[in-house]
Amino acid sequence: MRTKETIDVAGKWEVGTDIGGTFTDIIAIRRDTGQTRIAKVPSRPNAPVQAMLEAIEAVGLQKSDVDKFIHGTTRITNAIVEGRLPKVALIATAGFEDVLEIGRYRRRDLYRLDIPPKAPSLVPAELCFGLKERIDHQGRVIVSLDDAEIDRLLAWLAKTEARSVAIALLHAYANPIHEKMLAERLKEIVPYVSLSQEINPEAREYERTSSTCFNAAAMPIAVEYLSELEEKLPIGHGLQVFHSAGAMIPVSAVKRQPIVMAMSGPAAGVSASVGLARQLEQPRVLTFDMGGTTTDVCLIVDGQPEMTDGRMLGDRPLRQPMLAVHSIGAGGGSIVRNGPGGLTVGPESAGSEPGPACYGRGGRDATITDANALLGYLNPETRLGDRIGIDVGAAARAIEPIAKALNLSLTETALGIIRVANATMARALRRVTVECGIDGRDCTLLAFGGGGPMHAAGLAELYGIAKVVVPAASSAFSALGCLTADFSFLQQQTFRAALDDIDRSGIEARIGQLIAQACAPLLENGIPKNEIGIELVALMRYAAQNDAIPIPFALPIDVERLHHDFLAKHHDLFGYATRERCVIESVRVQARRPSSTAINRPGVPLANASIRSRICSFDDERDVETAIVDRASLAQAVTGPAIIEDAWSTVVVPPQWQASADTSGNLFLSKVRA
Repeated sequence: MRTKETIDVAGKWEVGTDIGGTFTDIIAIRRDTGQTRIAKVPSRPNAPVQAMLEAIEAVGLQKSDVDKFIHGTTRITNAIVEGRLPKVALIATAGFEDVLEIGRYRRRDLYRLDIPPKAPSLVPAELCFGLKERIDHQGRVIVSLDDAEIDRLLAWLAKTEARSVAIALLHAYANPIHEKMLAERLKEIVPYVSLSQEINPEAREYERTSSTCFNAAAMPIAVEYLSELEEKLPIGHGLQVFHSAGAMIPVSAVKRQPIVMAMSGPAAGVSASVGLARQLEQPRVLTFDMGGTTTDVCLIVDGQPEMTDGRMLGDRPLRQPMLAVHSIGAGGGSIVRNGPGGLTVGPESAGSEPGPACYGRGGRDATITDANALLGYLNPETRLGDRIGIDVGAAARAIEPIAKALNLSLTETALGIIRVANATMARALRRVTVECGIDGRDCTLLAFGGGGPMHAAGLAELYGIAKVVVPAASSAFSALGCLTADFSFLQQQTFRAALDDIDRSGIEARIGQLIAQACAPLLENGIPKNEIGIELVALMRYAAQNDAIPIPFALPIDVERLHHDFLAKHHDLFGYATRERCVIESVRVQARRPSSTAINRPGVPLANASIRSRICSFDDERDVETAIVDRASLAQAVTGPAIIEDAWSTVVVPPQWQASADTSGNLFLSKVRA
């Protein structure tokens, strides 16, 4: 029976969750009072919906108490990377059936001759169909698609027994008429149909076809998973998903385009970081999200996260506008190996089952978390997710074979594992800074996730970063990002319009269509049209260039201003700009309704510890008595060595470092000046 207190809170809670490879994090905010609750539960790879329901219970709520639920997940990404995708058939223009098999000229690894040069095609040759039709790059119909040809396709399709179909016809981005004809005929025959003109209406035939096939293959997984979530958490429009471009969208849109979830979880952490970077007025921020399975990093400049037009997943291209998050297999559960070249960490992970050895759930392989436990950083009295304890003896037993092979002590081996992990993560930071023309040493490192605050100071010192911020609710920061993000949807389409003879009225009419498409999911979710803002970006290049750079603009199009902004941005990026002819390659449209969720300082439970010091080891000091500080009670600067804890997170302050807190609960770490 529900108590009066429970009845009073019914339907007043907004919940954000981040489903990671090891833990599912949750943060709940009561809309009328701003009260917050945070928890962790072990992830359930085979039952993610059950894990989310358990997370709701972990913060003391029932399903009926929740009227808004947003979640980020790597479910689609994991299915792609692990090759667990359903069978999909590809329909392409005749003569282009083997576009996936041909791919690009690039080898998977230039110097590895012992592995295949390319990943196998996502769709085998026997499931690729060549359709007799042709449209040119300007959208003109060269060969019409007739009913007899469609009947031939349907007869072939019946033999394949494929439940998902990807349709990627040549130049469909310029004229989708033939793809729409096929979709109309197939909708009663095949449960899942994915059209390239909806998924990636851009040039680059290989990338567009690959993305469409990814989407088609992911549709059965996404529809089944999201339908179960809708059934078990029936809150209508309040149920939303976080997408890779850094905002939330309705479930109905995700069912049509599940690949928007490809980097859902990591993007949520970046979204929360953007808000904090603006609040703290930090011009350049590096996000450092270390979870149980991966470490994700991203660059934020002047309050704007870096965007990319796509990435590789499972060694195949996925072309979608998304946050430029770089992920590596170096999380807390990453397995440590002692190979011919020395110690390595990841990309294999112990995951949530059985997890690191120190979790006492049957894990035998040494992991990064085991090294942290052995060095004394983790509280042996705590229970992660209220279920998982820390067994330092089990961590020692897992690391012992590696220590013997290296002829080192357990402590030296554990410190070596941490150094290797930090070096691996430093390479990830270089990918998003040095390789983008940014000096990472000028950035502030924003560390969150279960492992980020433990490694932040060591990584910053290795990389040469002077300032580290550990945000309030750092262990559930990605879940917080889900909750505080804007509601938006994004569309991008190839235009290929030369700037010097642009047809402004024609271009603006096409942009109007894109705006309508981007607004549709928000309007379907009950958002008033007058609350939706529109952001426009032109992806521009010189006529002889291959890659485009993003230039914001507004309607009506000011050609001179657009040209000026392109030249200035090109000069900033590459050190030069010429008066050559330039082209609008594509236009990106984002419809956005700013978040209305307000949050004060997140309430995090105190650490469950009776001992106020532990023996810990660091690079410069071994077996040293280390102060244990409750994060919530931190009122003045603490000089290391120290461990700052709450119920869900651990912040390591090494010797020669200090930490202080602001009124919002954020921690600031810096090196002590000699």
